[in-house]
Amino acid sequence: MTPTAELKNPVRHFLPQDYVVTDWNSLEPYFRALEERPLATRAALEKWLLDTSELEAVVSEDISWRQIKMTCDTENKSLEEAFNYFCLEIQPKIEPYADRINKRLIENPHTQELDPRDYFSYLRSVRKKIELFRESNIPLFAEASILGQQYGVVSGKMTVKMGDQEYTLQQAAKFLESPDRAVREEVYRKIQTRRAQDKDSLNDLYSKLIDIRNRVGLNAGFSNYRDFKFEDLGRFDYTKEDCFRFHEAVKEYVVPLVNKINEKKRKKLGLDTLRPWDVEAEPAGIKPLRPFTNGDDLLTKTIACFNRLNPFFGDCLRTMLKMGRFDLESRKGKAPGGYNCPLAETGAPFIFMNASGQMGDLTTMVHEGGHAIHSFLAHPLKLSAFKDYPMEIAEVASMSMELFSMDHWDLFFEDKNDLARAREHQLERVITIFPWIATIDKFQHWIYENPYHTLEQRKEKWMEILEEFSSHSVDWRGLEEYREYGWQKQLHLYEVPFYYIEYGIAQLGALGLWMQYKRNKENALSNYMQALSLGATRTLPELYDAAGLKFNFAKEQIKQLMDFVGEEMEKIAAD
Repeated sequence: MTPTAELKNPVRHFLPQDYVVTDWNSLEPYFRALEERPLATRAALEKWLLDTSELEAVVSEDISWRQIKMTCDTENKSLEEAFNYFCLEIQPKIEPYADRINKRLIENPHTQELDPRDYFSYLRSVRKKIELFRESNIPLFAEASILGQQYGVVSGKMTVKMGDQEYTLQQAAKFLESPDRAVREEVYRKIQTRRAQDKDSLNDLYSKLIDIRNRVGLNAGFSNYRDFKFEDLGRFDYTKEDCFRFHEAVKEYVVPLVNKINEKKRKKLGLDTLRPWDVEAEPAGIKPLRPFTNGDDLLTKTIACFNRLNPFFGDCLRTMLKMGRFDLESRKGKAPGGYNCPLAETGAPFIFMNASGQMGDLTTMVHEGGHAIHSFLAHPLKLSAFKDYPMEIAEVASMSMELFSMDHWDLFFEDKNDLARAREHQLERVITIFPWIATIDKFQHWIYENPYHTLEQRKEKWMEILEEFSSHSVDWRGLEEYREYGWQKQLHLYEVPFYYIEYGIAQLGALGLWMQYKRNKENALSNYMQALSLGATRTLPELYDAAGLKFNFAKEQIKQLMDFVGEEMEKIAAD
């Protein structure tokens, strides 16, 4: 069936059409009705599943909007209060009902009559949720959600001055591309100094989160939070040992490539040593890449780019535009980072980012656009739970789009030399992100294996791991103080613990799809859409198989893909 980006207004069959989540008293009767409804036949069970899904979608979209609005304006106390109210007053009361509803599903004799092809992954996840559920963890989850969001509040206030102008840290980063080395060093030091002002409060915030999460793991019967979280994330198809092997492969096959990239930059800039404020720069006389002028221009060009790849992709973004599902430009008071937030009931997701006119913003836009395509392709699936796809395939959706879209970046760069530079920049980013992924992931393993560590031990371990994966072709002398708290810029540590290795696993999948694309574009795009349209109805290896990939991040696979990227970079340089 040909996918469509047209979305109909959702028609509810269980909740009133005009129902809006306000408080627990108005919401509880629907949960109680589901808990008490007789399920004597398979038909009754399937209708009950649809009604449960409808309720889940309404609740999910409500909390999503609360979070979106808060991240768009972290200085608005009423938005923060609305989010906190849900976390403290509504979500904790949902959890016991959700557990009892899950048990009803698993214990019902008609559940075994459901099509295992579509329901296997879902029922496996439900069983795991039942196994992990502890009433004592409910208030801890609520507290962790609120604390995690405080990271965005703190970061959203960070600004620096260049000249007479005030910039967010995202906006200020464009000065790191200046041909004037003194300007680059000035802004680098200002950004790091501003981060340092909040290093103690962010350290304290992280310590509180570690303590809460450790208690969650212990309550659930695990020796540490890491082991709990691996199961909570549904990592049925790989282990912590696989992650450790990934770290070693990155050290062996990727770090040397990063050293070569940085050495090439040093020579191009004519420098004796490459400093951290030099890595984004171009030689004097070459202007920084500026792929768009403002958020509207970025969106217009991205829609045209997606349209060329497949008209359906362009239609998805156009639908989102009509529905007001974008907030793209950086500004003071806005939370850092970027995301695509699926909206379970209405179907069109929301893209949030902090664009300031840089090359990296183009990458972020097409990345989040890939997530948006995934949301649209999975939306027709009949249960909300079927759309809750694993992050290891979600990031394949986004990272593959970064690579596919390069064919049409002439829409952003009229000059062919700028276009070549942009493509080279993208492939450099593909390589250089791996060591950072390994660094953050290995750091998290240590943090939660050693939850009672001191701040001094945390700093020492971070520096040890950072050195392990750092490019030694960059000169960090005199900047040790800045490096010691460099982990604090990674919001995942605060908001979504252990969600980071997925980027590494998915980048390998994305490179595999790009290899397919270089051989046969139509076939690769067909595989891409086929896999994404399955949502969460298949296991992770099956989803990769649907995309024509093998779920494999062994050393040999990483070496093969790094060799492939290296060859593609050489082709760009030769053209």
